[in-house]
Formats: sequence, C-alpha cells, structure tokens
Amino acid sequence: MTVELGLPRRRGAAGPVQLPAERPAVAGLVDPRGRLATDLRVSLTDRCNLRCTYCMPPEGLDWLPASRLLSDEEIVRLITIAVERLGVTEVRFTGGEPLLRRGLEGIVAATSALRTAAGAAPESSLTTNALGLARRAQGLADAGLTRVNVSLDTLRPERFASITHRDRLADVLAGLRAATDAGLGPVKINTVLLRGMNADEAPDLLRWALREGYQLRFIEQMPLEPHGAWDRSSMIDAREILESLHPHVDLTDAAPGSRGASPAEVWNVTWDDAGTVRTGVVGIVASVTRPFCAECDRTRLTADGQVRDCLFATREHDLRGMLRDGATDDQLADAWRTAMWGKLPGHGIGDPSFSRPDRPMSAIGG
Repeated sequence: MTVELGLPRRRGAAGPVQLPAERPAVAGLVDPRGRLATDLRVSLTDRCNLRCTYCMPPEGLDWLPASRLLSDEEIVRLITIAVERLGVTEVRFTGGEPLLRRGLEGIVAATSALRTAAGAAPESSLTTNALGLARRAQGLADAGLTRVNVSLDTLRPERFASITHRDRLADVLAGLRAATDAGLGPVKINTVLLRGMNADEAPDLLRWALREGYQLRFIEQMPLEPHGAWDRSSMIDAREILESLHPHVDLTDAAPGSRGASPAEVWNVTWDDAGTVRTGVVGIVASVTRPFCAECDRTRLTADGQVRDCLFATREHDLRGMLRDGATDDQLADAWRTAMWGKLPGHGIGDPSFSRPDRPMSAIGG
C-alpha cells in the first residue's frame, strides 16, 4: 500500500528536490518552504532502561561513548543559542531515556531561566518512560519543567514485561501520579499499539486515562527500529484506532481542519462511566498515514550534538565539532540556520525512494 503525502517527492527518478539557491537572511530557523522551526527536541542520551520490542533488542544497543556526548554546559549553550538567537519557544527533552541524565534538573533550570523574543520563558517538557520519575518529579517542576509525556503501552503487568523486557509497570504508574502531584500537567500518555500484543487494550487505556485525568495519545508505529522489522501492512493505523474506540466512547473532532503544526489530531471524548459522565480528549499521532510535514515546526539536536531537520532525515549537521573547535555563538547559529535550509518537503514514507535513517529512534530522540 502506498501512502499519498500530497507533497513533492523526497527522492526519485526526477532527481533530488531542488532548493532555492540562497538562504534568506532571517533570524529564525526557516526552510525553503517557509516553515519556521520554533520547537526544539533535545536528546540527552541514547541509553534507555527499558527494551521495548519496537525500539531496540533485549540486549540493548551499542551506546555512544561519553566523549561523543555533549556535556551539560554544551547542551545549555546550544539551547541558549536556539532560544535567544533562533526563535525557539519550546524545548522538549528526550532520549533514549532523559531521566538517565544526571544533570537533567540543572539543564531544565538553565533552560527555564532563558527568555524568548517575547520575554517569556520557553515552554519546557519531557518525554520519558517514567522509571524514576516518582522521586524526581517535584524537583523537575521546581526547576521549571512544565509538563511530561509518558510512554506506556499497556496496563497489564505481564504484557508490560513482555513488551519492555522489564517488570516495572508499578514504577511507571507511580511516576505518573508523582507528575500529577507536582503539577506537571496535562500529563500525556504516549501509546503504540502493536498487532497481536496490545491492540485490544485501546478502549481500556482510554477509559483509564479519562478516570485519572491524563491525556492519551496513540502513536502509529514508525520505521525507526534498529532491526528493520517494521512493516507498513502490519502497522495499526489511525483509522483502525478510531474504529476500535467508537463502540465504547463518544468521539467528536476537537478542531476539524485546524491541526496546524501539532503532531496529534485530537478528539473530544465523552463516556458514561456507570452513571458518571467523564470527558476529556484523545489524540492520534498518525505520522505515517496522516503526516503533518507541511506544517512541521521542529528542529532536533541529538545527544552527540548533531542537528537534524526531520526525524527521518538521512543527513546530520555537526555542531559539536564546531563548538569544541571554538566556534562563536554567531557561527553556531548560522550553521544551524544552514542545516534547516536543507529540509525536505516531507518524510516520504510510502514512496518507493524512501530510505530509513541510519540511526534508531533511541539515538535520534523522540
């Protein structure tokens, strides 16, 4: 099955996408199609303490050596350049698992002390598996973190252990409660449905999230696993997810036709829970079948200091080398602008010319 993106081809028989010859002299991170990147995803480590089947093998991966990782000071310097010189207004910390970064609270505090062109602190958030969040949520909130997204694919302990190769569901649930208590809301749950593993849990997960006050987001599985097992035909897509939910709750499109740069399409949910009417929202991040490439506002920084203009990019731009060779802030900012000028119109999944990134998701950052 071929997915139609409604966008120019990524690569193909006609040759490379032709870009305008010159990058305009603008302050922000603009690309040839006028998209402006204001959302920075910062990977703090490629390591993780879970082994989710769709992300990495049970034995883990070959982790980046410490010498290649950005130091806390280097990360803060690059975030400062992004916010103060390049127009970034949102910073999301990812991994791997970002809670494995010892200096996380200090990095968050330094980010929260920055000011955008509008004079506000950048919005800062965290995507995490929540292992260890129970003891760190309040400290992160005190450092200025505004909210968290927690990856959770099942509420059944045996399934959790099967999917992640770790028996840690209770720790994740404790982390979720601690995040709520610390005011890191709205707490969002990121769920990948896997055929034959947890696909039947979609209604239960949504009803649980409504009871707990969490915002659930289903995410289509993407071709970013290191073992190359992804198969479009076996992926559970947005259409199937909605069909599985409709018999159990009432759904209405929250903002028809106005998704913008948001990765999630959002539905308002109403559910009669034994006489108690519960309301909330559910999102579906359909990056494969309903991509938001045309409105994308993201730029990415890997844990080893590489700029990526797309999650599925096949090339990177090295800021770590420049930084360690003594580059000025102006030089680093201009290199970042140049990197974003090569951004393609779309990821091209489903196009015969699509090539997977050389790095898995854990090394790129979610």
